[in-house]
Amino acid sequence: MHWILGIALTVAVFVILKQWGGLSAKKKKAATWKVVLVVGGALLVFMVLTGRVHVLTAAVAALIPLLRKLPEIARFVPGLKGFFSGTAGANPDGSGHQQNGQVHRGDMSEREACEILGVTAACSREDIVMAHRRLMQKMHPDRGGSDYLAAKINEAKSVLLRNRA
Repeated sequence: MHWILGIALTVAVFVILKQWGGLSAKKKKAATWKVVLVVGGALLVFMVLTGRVHVLTAAVAALIPLLRKLPEIARFVPGLKGFFSGTAGANPDGSGHQQNGQVHRGDMSEREACEILGVTAACSREDIVMAHRRLMQKMHPDRGGSDYLAAKINEAKSVLLRNRA
């Protein structure tokens, strides 16, 4: 039985090394990470099965490779959308354009701004400020709203106030 396992292991190592020689430097780096993760996972499973490591400790250790994917996962969580990529606010040039292309300052008409804030075209400056404040208390990202809606509300306020000045 040991001979069979030894021969199988020797053949596996030979095939892996032959494949390794044909890889580019970039693919070798990716393959190295995969090999490390597979060997580490197999070692972790072996240690759990033999009782050397608790199952919860192994579960935490198994989640560590996912930390590399955390920025990709974070874009699906509304509160963390710009946290890892550095796009939480406007661009450093002050243009107000977000990198995901959702908010473009200056594209909103006065009619759209009135609809967003829930005011009429003939409203006063104070009405605009009060409507903005009321909506931001509900839709602010710190209170469970989204960055996109807060940006649209702010844009609507600035469009209406710019036309009132």
